[in-house]
Amino acid sequence: MKGFKTIGLIVAGMALAFGSAKGYADEARSVTYLLPAPPSLPAFAPWIVAQQRGYYKDEGLNVNFVTAKGGADVAKQVGAGNAPFGGGVGDTPIIVRSNGIPIKAVAVLGGKSFMHLAMDKGDGVQKIEQLKGKTIGAMSYSDTTYYALLGMLKANGLDKSSVDIQASGPAVWKLFADKKIPALASIPEWSISAEMAGVDVEIIPADKYFKSMAQAILVSDKTIQEEPELVRSFVRATLKGLKAIVEDPESAAADYISAVPAYQGKNDYILRVFKLYNDLIYSGQNPLGKIDEARLSALQDFYVKEGIVNNASPVNELYTNEFIPE
Repeated sequence: MKGFKTIGLIVAGMALAFGSAKGYADEARSVTYLLPAPPSLPAFAPWIVAQQRGYYKDEGLNVNFVTAKGGADVAKQVGAGNAPFGGGVGDTPIIVRSNGIPIKAVAVLGGKSFMHLAMDKGDGVQKIEQLKGKTIGAMSYSDTTYYALLGMLKANGLDKSSVDIQASGPAVWKLFADKKIPALASIPEWSISAEMAGVDVEIIPADKYFKSMAQAILVSDKTIQEEPELVRSFVRATLKGLKAIVEDPESAAADYISAVPAYQGKNDYILRVFKLYNDLIYSGQNPLGKIDEARLSALQDFYVKEGIVNNASPVNELYTNEFIPE
């Protein structure tokens, strides 16, 4: 964690330490978890619920959430040893290992794709092929949700030249909610926000056409080798947070809102978001966290075929399930 000031990371989650007792803070091991976006996004709820319920504390950990400059920066910093853990999606090691960044996914939070395509039925769009010549919003051209979008388009006879893909950063969902664009490479909180703004949203899960992956915990090869029990403890606590949302989204939503005061009074919104995560992403996995090697291998084949990465890595270098509790 040395040198965070020089690598330009923005500490954005210190308020999420949730008042750990001084004695605990003195005894627990402080670790940093790098996030590709601010920790207040509901996408990171499993981690926040785990923190709020004391699951990390139970493992002897004091976790600080730090926001990096996107998923690529997370991978670089974790690979360089500047933080033991980071967040991305299960696809991330496919992309970065080909560039010499030695990280693996040690857990994937859900058995389905993180991304889905949201379309505005009020704009007359209900099928993917109807997007030809239209604008689709995306967070960035280097984000894995963008690659999943390309895969969905290709499965429906379209490519990126057939549509106008506009990358507008984390606020891209507002263009969709304001009905300025008819479609969006989306995640649950964006689609629910658009629905609550009055958009008649048609949701098409990426899994229907392109089996990308859910969010993942990323760890360097060195940390896996030298501190396996640290990795095991972090994964175990995080998966308890995921399990809480899967098994009782109402209770988990209440705890999440307690941890993130910005959502006070927005219980209905958070509960709807959690339920959509359960339906679209968190389901289809037994046990929770386990990485599907066949899915990962097929996904890498797509990335190589499309020229997104130049060379395939051995699949066993992209992930490990050794830290998943059975």
